[in-house]
Amino acid sequence: MNVSRSFRMFVIALPMFLTGVCFSVWATTKPRRNAQTDLLPTSQAAQVHDGQHDFDFDIGSWKTHTSRLQHPLTGSKTWTEMDGVTVVQKVWGGRANVAVLESDGPTGHLELLSLRLYDPKAHQWNLNFATSNVGTVSVPMIGEFKNGRGEFFDQEPFNGRSILVRFNIFPTGTDSARSEQAFSDDGGKTWETNWINTYTRLREESKAQ
Repeated sequence: MNVSRSFRMFVIALPMFLTGVCFSVWATTKPRRNAQTDLLPTSQAAQVHDGQHDFDFDIGSWKTHTSRLQHPLTGSKTWTEMDGVTVVQKVWGGRANVAVLESDGPTGHLELLSLRLYDPKAHQWNLNFATSNVGTVSVPMIGEFKNGRGEFFDQEPFNGRSILVRFNIFPTGTDSARSEQAFSDDGGKTWETNWINTYTRLREESKAQ
């Protein structure tokens, strides 16, 4: 046998052999297409909930009853009650709103403001709180609405420790709503509710709707 001729034949045949092997591997590993999935428009598959009107239910004036746990994360079971009015005004066509609460109880007078801003890119809301006796805005709480229920979180210092804070708000009827604040000092494993607001729409507004 002529070795040099055999070597040339091997060199010529090798690329064709490798091509056949690669095609065989590609054919066996190529993912199968799902006919039903392929019929869905790309925009529909990637559609994300537009939540810029999620707070529309909250716009208006509300009689507000507040229950506050006096000493959170201490084992305390002592609650104080307050009553007042919350007024929520729409800004930027609903992409933002301002809620102002004025309330009175045994512990005194409370003036609280909440600025809610919608982020159209993230499809999330940023909630910012302030009270008149402090005069600074809190750490933003970030979250969104799912199935009509808003859930928002932040991380902030409390009694020398870093804790998680959760705020929920949701309608409970045509003219009623509820919000709750809870703390967690174990990374979210357990939560202690320390602030509960129940809202009833003022009668004048309810009749006008």
